[in-house]
Formats: sequence, structure tokens, C-alpha cells
Amino acid sequence: MKPRFALAAVGAALVALMPRPALAHCDTLDGPVVRDARGALESRDVTPVLKWVRAGEEGEIREAFRHALAVRAMSAEARALADRFFFETLVRVHRAGEGAPYTGLKPAGGPLDPAIAASDTALETGSVDPLVTLLTNEVAGGLRRRHAQAMEARAHASESVEKGRHYVEAYVEFMHYAERLRLSATSAGSHAEAGEHRH
Repeated sequence: MKPRFALAAVGAALVALMPRPALAHCDTLDGPVVRDARGALESRDVTPVLKWVRAGEEGEIREAFRHALAVRAMSAEARALADRFFFETLVRVHRAGEGAPYTGLKPAGGPLDPAIAASDTALETGSVDPLVTLLTNEVAGGLRRRHAQAMEARAHASESVEKGRHYVEAYVEFMHYAERLRLSATSAGSHAEAGEHRH
């Protein structure tokens, strides 16, 4: 594997391991799960959303879909409530399948992790190069920053116990950062393994 692509793979792994703020994708009103749910309701065909849930949970989604279709025919208000019910059920079940908590539907247009946005763009355009560049730069920056901090602390480590401990802290952070990158790059990369990789 060429060094640049190896570093990019490590970058993708880093994104999966980093602690995430509440920047989701699948639980937003303009995310891919709700987008497919809207289409399913309009076409009255549940099939397009079943890919978002595990096989064992398909029955719950079919039942929620059946109820939503029945209720949404009653009035405009009923339609809005039925749609929301179906969106929430689908997203909740999808999130559970990822091993992630459901914290409600988020409004459209909210913050989105740059790596998630770039991943979507890569799939839409067929080119992964911008994503490779983004992640390569992030990983390189993270490694260089931690290396510089460890080197600076190492230069003063023998001056006092306190400075020695400061070096050990920087050393451990640098080593563990590199280790997390390698482990993530060589793992299967499931949502559950990544802690809470929220897309």
C-alpha cells in the first residue's frame, strides 16, 4: 500500500475512533434515513427503508409503516403526526442497530462532521480523492502536533519530577494516538467497534 493511501486509511480510522459531539447524520430530518422514509410514505412502499434496519427488526418497521399510512390519510395534521411517528421509529431502530442511543430527530441543516459530508460527496461523485486529502491532512497534523509536544517535553524531562511527568503524559498521548490509528485502520470498522461513530 502506498504511504499516502496508508495514511488516508489511518485517517478514516481516526475519524471512527474520535469522540464525537452530537453531530449526527442519520437522525436529522434531512439525513438519508428520513429522506428514504419520506419517499417510502409517498410511494406507499416500505421496501426502500428496510435496508436501514437489521432483519430481526423489519417487523417493527413494517408495522409502524402500516399504522402511519392508515393515520396520515385522515387529515393534514394527522399526516404530519403519522410521518413524524414513522421517522422517529425508523431512526430509533436504525440507531439501536448501530449500538448508538436515540436522542430524537434533529432539525435539518444542522452541523455535520466534515468527514461525513466528504464521505457522502465521495459516494455521490464517485471520487474519494477529496476525502483522502481531508483525512490525510487531519492525521498528519495530529501526529506532527503530538510528536512536537512529546519532543519538547522530553528535552526538559530530567529537570524535575514534575517535568518528567509532563513528558510521560505527552509520550503516552503520542503513542496511544498512533496506536489508535493503526488499530482502527486494521479493524473491521463497524459502528459498535468505533464506540459511537455517528453518521
